[in-house]
Amino acid sequence: MSNEKSPFIVEGKLADNERLKRESNNLRGTIEADLKDDLTGGFTADNFQLIRFHGMYQQDDRDIRAERSKQKLEPLHNVMLRARLPGGIILPEQWLAIDKFAEEQTIYGSIRLTTRQTFQFHGVLKPKIKLMHQTLNKVGIDSIATAGDVNRNVLCTSNPVESELHVEAYEWAKKISEHLLPKTRAYAEIWLDGEKVETTEKPVEPILGDNYLPRKFKTTVVIPPQNDVDVHANDLNFVAIAEAGKLIGFNVLVGGGLAMTHGDQSTFPRKASDFGFISLKDPLAVAEAVVTTQRDWGNRVNRKNAKTKYTLERVGADNFKAEVEKRAGVTFAESRPYEFTERGDRFGWVEGIDGKFHLTVFIENGRILDYPGKTLKTGCAEIAKIHKGDFRLTANQNLIIAGVAPENKAQIEALAKEHGLIAPEISNQRLDSMACVALPTCPLAMAEAERYLPDAVTELEGILNKHGLAQDSIIFRVTGCPNGCGRAMLAEVGLVGKGPGKYNFHIGGNREGTRIPKMYRENISEQEIMNELDSLIGQWAKERNENEAFGDFVIRKDIIAPVVDSARDFYD
Repeated sequence: MSNEKSPFIVEGKLADNERLKRESNNLRGTIEADLKDDLTGGFTADNFQLIRFHGMYQQDDRDIRAERSKQKLEPLHNVMLRARLPGGIILPEQWLAIDKFAEEQTIYGSIRLTTRQTFQFHGVLKPKIKLMHQTLNKVGIDSIATAGDVNRNVLCTSNPVESELHVEAYEWAKKISEHLLPKTRAYAEIWLDGEKVETTEKPVEPILGDNYLPRKFKTTVVIPPQNDVDVHANDLNFVAIAEAGKLIGFNVLVGGGLAMTHGDQSTFPRKASDFGFISLKDPLAVAEAVVTTQRDWGNRVNRKNAKTKYTLERVGADNFKAEVEKRAGVTFAESRPYEFTERGDRFGWVEGIDGKFHLTVFIENGRILDYPGKTLKTGCAEIAKIHKGDFRLTANQNLIIAGVAPENKAQIEALAKEHGLIAPEISNQRLDSMACVALPTCPLAMAEAERYLPDAVTELEGILNKHGLAQDSIIFRVTGCPNGCGRAMLAEVGLVGKGPGKYNFHIGGNREGTRIPKMYRENISEQEIMNELDSLIGQWAKERNENEAFGDFVIRKDIIAPVVDSARDFYD
């Protein structure tokens, strides 16, 4: 961190996380010794936090927590691992390796596709953790910086029509990810038995700083008109600008984020601010400058206000932008025009301009597991055995079997149908619904999300059908706590977990993902939510303009006020 005292640095007693990062010896801590402690399945205090920088969260199964406590047993400690997959691209041989590990070495046996274009293992016990990292490493995958106060997995719009443009954009997603990775050798030393090489170079982390970032940091590369990565959920976004199908530069958007804290009105979701256009020579310099500015100016005193969005609100977007320009040696030009028209995945077959085909299949909640009559996990593995292209994980938790040659199309489709990856009928509503993991594994969950969503959607389908809207849909998302992994704060209808069976009920977002929904009812039950939706959808059916989306309708009819500037009107 720079010694220059800026008026924008927050003074005060640092949060304890700052101490543990500072004392961690660049993320090593005592993790290695802790791994050898077989008296507990968990990690000790600081290491509990430090393993996040290596892509893991310590969890336990909350369904059985009370029973284990009654039996005087410690919780069934295990870890969730989140892989680093820039742009969500994974090769068939990599898929087969993760399938085998999930099957043989995890408690739940599943592969979980996330809202950030990667996969998670859930339920990995302490003796298997090292094996997990080494298994992934053998096929070229790691989990460096997928959790903790660092730049997270870099997203990239999945499979747009212009596949040449996608190749270019994806390369930038990879470059940005690599550029912003921690430089410490802690990961290799601890998990891959790498040689311990103590460096005398200071700082060890020239970009992140040896205290890393004040909070997590999320980056995307997005290709309009698709907003599948939800730019306003992220700290830093590069919006691809093309001419004649070729990438010429990016508009840069900074300071988006959806997390908040119940009862604390100093926290709120925020849309990203548009800084302007840059050419193709500047993305890495700008990415680094945004990260280092947030590193130096971000709030290390109060973690609840430590995200980039709060830094921009505190110092002013113009001041932050000017500092980025100074550090990067770049002047932002006026933003180039672009438009988002959709953000859902295009299910079924899409032909790319290279003559190859891409099949997008729906994975409800992103949980890849074998169910009765729907053997998703086996099906994906069988396809991986013969597939010559790659797989792409979407930010909507679905799977694209990409780069299929015309002669292999029929075989892939037959396998997908056999295993229920192509279902005969899935409603538009189910395709437009999403939830985070929540219970039983997430320690932050206040209410169900993933396990509630299928039944909630079935009820919602019934309500739409009742009002003659069976072919219509609403962007509907459920998140188990206000951290917002389910991205409910960019939905037309967003539910935020408040307690068991209770949610804050938000409405008024739009289909493009450029408006934040406002709370309509606080802390209401599942049945009350459905009653409210029945009434509102009935009104929508009778009084909507032609093709008017639900979120636009409730604002036009003054049922809810639009969120224009969330720092000032989200709680009004």
